[in-house]
Amino acid sequence: MKLLPFLFLIPFIVNANPVYKQHCAECHGADRLGNTGPALLPENLSRLRKDKANLVIKQGSVATQMPGFGDKISDAEIQTLVDYIYTPLPEIPKMGMAEIKATHIIHYPNGSLPAKPVFDADPLNLFLVVELGDHHATILDGDKLEPIHRFKTRFALHGGPKYSSDGRFVYLASRDGWVSKFDMYNLKTVAEIRAGINTRNLAVSADNKYVMVANYLPHTLVILDARNLAPIQVIDVKDDMGKSSRISAVYVAPPRHSFIAALKDIKEVWEIPYSDKANSLPVYLGPMHDYRQDSGEKSLIDTRKFPIRRIKLDGFLDDFFFDKNYLNLIGAARDGSKGQVINMVIGRKIAGIDLSGMPHLGSGITWDYQGIPVLATPNLKEGIVSVIDMRNWKILKRIKTLGPGFFMRSHEKSKYAWVDVFFGPNKDAVHVIDKQSLEIVKTIRPTKGKTAAHVEFDRYGKYVLLSIWELDGALVIYDANTLEEIKRLPMHKPSGKYNVYNKTRLSSGTSH
Repeated sequence: MKLLPFLFLIPFIVNANPVYKQHCAECHGADRLGNTGPALLPENLSRLRKDKANLVIKQGSVATQMPGFGDKISDAEIQTLVDYIYTPLPEIPKMGMAEIKATHIIHYPNGSLPAKPVFDADPLNLFLVVELGDHHATILDGDKLEPIHRFKTRFALHGGPKYSSDGRFVYLASRDGWVSKFDMYNLKTVAEIRAGINTRNLAVSADNKYVMVANYLPHTLVILDARNLAPIQVIDVKDDMGKSSRISAVYVAPPRHSFIAALKDIKEVWEIPYSDKANSLPVYLGPMHDYRQDSGEKSLIDTRKFPIRRIKLDGFLDDFFFDKNYLNLIGAARDGSKGQVINMVIGRKIAGIDLSGMPHLGSGITWDYQGIPVLATPNLKEGIVSVIDMRNWKILKRIKTLGPGFFMRSHEKSKYAWVDVFFGPNKDAVHVIDKQSLEIVKTIRPTKGKTAAHVEFDRYGKYVLLSIWELDGALVIYDANTLEEIKRLPMHKPSGKYNVYNKTRLSSGTSH
């Protein structure tokens, strides 16, 4: 693996913890930005409690190269390490075009592998199952419900994988900013690059030309050539006054031929067209800004400057959702404020939604309820599922659950919507909701006391796949109609499961 040339951050490490220098810097980088091991920054460790970090340093980490140091350093020294790695850097680190290019790895040149699957399964009914427990992913046959292939991923994948439109390639992003392109036909990783230090997610243009990466650190959007992940442009995310911002998330809006990015620290949504076809949209793009850090080198595609249309908002957005035609963006912050509906044609807010707690709109789904188009979203703080009338953006019903939920899923051919209870004492429960009565018709507890989460349907809406989100976990498969368990496949903390057909065909029952 290449070592990262982050020597430009030397000022940050002059006063570094001496114990860290001796025992940690070689793998995690003298600047804590990652090397052969992951970055050790508060942003990258947000899901790891300090007491757990203390234990990892003392005992090591399962399924990684991280050894235990309990027999080498004292408890007091271990605690100084914990305090140190949870201390923010004095400045926002930089990672420009040169640093990104230096990490680029091409395993198989574009076009060097055959455009034909090496297996007999339906390539459109495959699942990619992310196993966080040992940093692997499994390719699953959605018809036979059997694994086809398992491969090692970068550390801590974060954000949903995204497929090319034909389903052949899948693009993966890790929390440490590594982006990987995997060939689903040949079952091989073909290219990799580190596009950030702490990455939220990525999106792939509908024309399969570009990948856009959204970062928390540094505050950038990075545009890559989808063919081999070569970097094309780095966009510093700032407002008109020069204030920089993390990016909450980026998604592609296929009918608009553009990427849409919500900003974490600025009350704006950015629309970034990736095709000349976007010029024919019935929309005023407004003043064009470009923040490219121009390296002076030509990309593999072009040297175009991607214009940015800024849409001012009333509040911040942490995640968001689109209606079926991508005319309206529905977003919310996780501070208990109301949701916002932004019309993308006129570029302004047209409605507010009475959403409390921490709605998880990024996991929202839609369906027709008695002839009414509705959007339903779980809540990360409250035990409710909010069902919203998409004609007037009013709350149609709040369905009470056994606790806060993370993911909600359905399928066009299913009469049920599934939502987990990811947090709290009922984390082992999953509710099944009748989409026409808006009532919970069954509560399933696959394994007592074990976290059950992230349902996904197969291509035909015949099977439901659910994760037991534990190190000694499993993929539990149900009949989508009878709700009876069919089989279990042991896995190492399986998290998301991503069906090729549902994702590439933009099923209303899953996230995109």
